Parts: sequence; C-alpha cells; structure tokens
Amino acid sequence: MAGKEMHKAVCADCGKECEVPFKPDPSRPVYCRECWSKKRNSSPRRRF
Repeated sequence: MAGKEMHKAVCADCGKECEVPFKPDPSRPVYCRECWSKKRNSSPRRRF
C-alpha cells in the first residue's frame, strides 16, 4: 500500500477513528478494519 493516500474517517458501527485508502463519501458508511471484517464474515454471500 506504499504511496496510497490515507484519509481519516469515523467507523459507522463503533465510532472509532480510522484511516481508509479512499476519500470517504458522507452519504455512505465507512467501517474500521475490525467492524468491516465482522460485517464481511457475518453476511451471507450473494450469488449472481
């Protein structure tokens, strides 16, 4: 991830401050690494 500009954000689940490799969009939720991983592992996989 060398060279990626990091942006400060606040996790929509736990409220913890975190950094993300993209510019956060105020209309969409941002999650810290821990909450993102919990959400990803708990949601059923969608099949297309």
